[in-house]
Amino acid sequence: MSQSFGKKEKLKSEKLIGQLFDEGSSVGQFPLRLFYIKSDFPEDIKFKVAVSVSKKNIKKAVERNRIKRLLREAYRLNKSHFFNNTSNQYALMILYLGKDVPDFNLINTKLKLLFGKFSAIVANEKE
Repeated sequence: MSQSFGKKEKLKSEKLIGQLFDEGSSVGQFPLRLFYIKSDFPEDIKFKVAVSVSKKNIKKAVERNRIKRLLREAYRLNKSHFFNNTSNQYALMILYLGKDVPDFNLINTKLKLLFGKFSAIVANEKE
């Protein structure tokens, strides 16, 4: 799995995002929450990912955008470690729930823990 986060990997479909929140499952590791749903994509992509930061918790757009950049970068760096052995396709939404702007080390650590929980859940679903 390459270490890029290209256009094909980004979740943009409003219909799929709505379905993700209505029918999907979630796993959390404060200050992050991951919503996921098994999906079928026409491309040969295993995951489509979107990130979101609440305007209610983080008032300034500059800070929200910074957190989203940190989340995308942490995902890009860690996706090959956790998702190489997955055969199913998933739509993922990563939400930041905290009330202050974190540094990259915190985001990276929490995202690794979150992906670990998600990988364990996915592995149990296969059995």
